Amino acid sequence: MSKQTYGPQIRRHAHGKATTADYQLMQNLGEDHWTHYDTWRVLRIQSEFVEGFGALAGLGSAVSVFGSARTPQDDHFAKAAYEIGAGLARVGRAVITGGGPGIMEAANRGAYEEGGHSIGLGIELPHEQSLNPYITLGVNFRYFFVRKMMFVKYAQGFVILPGGFGTMDEFFEAITLAQTTKIEHFPVVLFGSGYWQGLLDWMRDQMAARNYIHASDLGAFTVTDDPQEAVALVTSQPHTDTAIGTG
Repeated sequence: MSKQTYGPQIRRHAHGKATTADYQLMQNLGEDHWTHYDTWRVLRIQSEFVEGFGALAGLGSAVSVFGSARTPQDDHFAKAAYEIGAGLARVGRAVITGGGPGIMEAANRGAYEEGGHSIGLGIELPHEQSLNPYITLGVNFRYFFVRKMMFVKYAQGFVILPGGFGTMDEFFEAITLAQTTKIEHFPVVLFGSGYWQGLLDWMRDQMAARNYIHASDLGAFTVTDDPQEAVALVTSQPHTDTAIGTG
C-alpha cells in the first residue's frame, strides 16, 4: 500500500511522483510562477510557525537529541540514546527529537518509559516515515526550516549522537548560531568520541589552522562517551520554565 505524508496529512494509495512541500518550494518553474503560487505558500509557512509555537510554547526546559534514523535499536549508540533520554526525563527535561526511528526512537523511548515529556517533530519526506510510538506530543512539518527553528527555539541544549547529513546539519547550525550570537550559548554535547574525532581533528588542523574559525570556537561543544555525563553536561545550566532559544 503506497502512502505519502503531506505535513499533518496522510494520503494512502497515493499516485504520481513522491514529492514534498520543500521540493515544490525550491522549484523554479518560470519568471512569473511565484506570483501564482509562492505568495500563497507564505500563508502555509506562517501557519506552520503558528502551529509549532502554539504546541511547544508551554514545554518548559527541554533538550534536543539528534542522531541517525538508520541505527538499529540494539546498537551501542541507540542504547546510549535510550539512557540519555531516560536521564533527561529524570532531571525534569523534556526530550525533543525528529520523531523518527533509530537514535530518535531510542531517546524518545527512554523519556517515555521514564514518564517524561517525549516530543517528536516530524518532517514530510518522499518516502514513508511516521512518528515513532514513544512520543507524548508530536508535530508534523512540511518545511525543514520551520522544523529546525523549533529544535533550537525550544531547547536549552543539544545532545548529538552519530548520524549522517541531517545530524551534521543540526550540529553545524547550532554552533554557527552560537558563534554569530544569533542565540544565547547553550551546551552542545557530542556523544561517541570515536565517531567524532576525525571531524574534530580536521576542524582543528584545517579550519582553525587557516584562521577560518577561531581556536576558541572549538570550545563551543563537549565530547563524551558516558550517557550520564552527557546528561550532566547538557543540563549544567539552571533549570528554568522557559527555553532560551531565539527571541
